[in-house]
Amino acid sequence: MEGIVAGPDGSVTVTGTDRTLTYTPRSVELSDGTSIAHESRGGTLSSVWAGDLGDRYVEVVHLGDGPEGGELVLVVPSDDVVALGDLVGDDPSGATPQWAAAIDLALGLMTADTHVQTTGGPVSRDEVEVFHQRLLGVLHG
Repeated sequence: MEGIVAGPDGSVTVTGTDRTLTYTPRSVELSDGTSIAHESRGGTLSSVWAGDLGDRYVEVVHLGDGPEGGELVLVVPSDDVVALGDLVGDDPSGATPQWAAAIDLALGLMTADTHVQTTGGPVSRDEVEVFHQRLLGVLHG
């Protein structure tokens, strides 16, 4: 994953030949001054933004609100990387139907080999599935 660096704070920096993108769970900044945030966080993104960093195509999507609302997901298809930020964590106690739906949609962006980054560090697709089941358990008992 050359050119993709995960920070200790859950950020992910993707470097292309023309510009660099820095992802955090609720905002994305590009080296050309572009800022991306969901409209619930004061941005203009309602569902998806796609861009070219020169030699890398990236997508930023809002799949639904998680624990705080306005969570973004970063997808780097060429490197099979998905950053979920705070959508996956340790505590599903505040589960909402929207949060469970967002995780369900996120699972559709992954293969068994996808590199998944969260605020808490890297996780496997299987761990995302287990967290999804925990969310559903809170919601439906």
